[in-house]
Amino acid sequence: MVNICSRTLRARGYVMIQRTRHLSRVRYLLRHFPVVAIVGARQVGKTTLAHQVEAQWDGPTHFFDLEDPADAARLAEPGLALRGLRGLIILDEVQLEPELFSVLRVLADRAPPSTRFLLLGSAALTFQQRSSETLAGRIAYHPLSGFSLAEVGADNLERLWVRGGLPRSYLSESETLSVEWRRQYVATFLDRDLRKVGINIPAQTMRRFWTMLAHYHGQTWNGSEFARSFGVSDTTVRRYLDLLSGAFVVQQLSPWFENLRKRQVRSPKVYLSDTGALHTLLGLSSPDALEGHPKVGASWEGFAIAQMLDILGARDEETYFWATHTGAELDLLIVHDGKKVGFEIKRTERPRVTRSMRSALADLHLFRLYVIHAGTDSFPLAENVDAIALSRCLEDLEPLEAGWFVTNERESGR
Repeated sequence: MVNICSRTLRARGYVMIQRTRHLSRVRYLLRHFPVVAIVGARQVGKTTLAHQVEAQWDGPTHFFDLEDPADAARLAEPGLALRGLRGLIILDEVQLEPELFSVLRVLADRAPPSTRFLLLGSAALTFQQRSSETLAGRIAYHPLSGFSLAEVGADNLERLWVRGGLPRSYLSESETLSVEWRRQYVATFLDRDLRKVGINIPAQTMRRFWTMLAHYHGQTWNGSEFARSFGVSDTTVRRYLDLLSGAFVVQQLSPWFENLRKRQVRSPKVYLSDTGALHTLLGLSSPDALEGHPKVGASWEGFAIAQMLDILGARDEETYFWATHTGAELDLLIVHDGKKVGFEIKRTERPRVTRSMRSALADLHLFRLYVIHAGTDSFPLAENVDAIALSRCLEDLEPLEAGWFVTNERESGR
């Protein structure tokens, strides 16, 4: 079934990409929870996904967009407006109407089992603060990111990396249009979207901070350095960081540390969530400009980590990085069911085992170490160390739920 958003995109020349895994997950959650929230950055495709859920819903549906003045007026008295409705009730940008959360608690408890509420929002902190008290035990969250390698295919890896996964950027007819859309996205996000989720910091300040973060993409957070640059306290710049993280445009990767005879890094690593936005904030308007930029390796590292986490289905509480003050480090550490598996990201076609990798293997007692590289082949590097081409990860790695990081080829007796 084709929904309105799909028809609109096709009419504009876009090729629609079905987000089957996300659609299946949201439908599953709606069967088991009275309230489900799809959360993610602005323009990441939440509304399109909600319309796909709506199109497959067996029964009546009702869609309210809180940014639409008409819908906002209809919900001026949310209890009265929603109490008599049945079926699937979709509320877009629900954080714009704080009173809805307490009303939803009452309705979720009283409504027939066939009634479900699907909430869409782009402010994680708002959802957590308002739902922790009012909807605890009634709500399930589904995070939605931009397009992934699993959705666009390995043949489109380069395009996904350069343009990022925001649908309108990735699907643009040309690189020029993609760059222009991203420039407008950044400006609109700073000038309008942040204010709508209650962030009243001047747009110029947040643009400068976001741009500075772009230049620190893939590095350990250094609050003191940011504070000196802005002439404010460490706690103030940390608040800026958390606000952008809560708006899903920045991700923080937690450090892993344990009782070793080494001083270990205890500050998070910071990545911009979308590489297309990263490249725009760095002023890069073409693939050639990206290849010649000092941050090309860091950009590719963040991109590869995001794809690994998507393919493996790792949860936030399972993902870390590890580093010591003597220089040993591991780009990604996943701890699952008591086992540790490491990932080192190398933008090279000829990866090799380094002293840092051997240190990580020994100090962390890794079950296995994978070196994700930019070549075309996957092959063993050493005992318990495999090199895997990022373009082959969809073939060579399985989700956590299917088994613990066992490559298909090794299973077949390679």
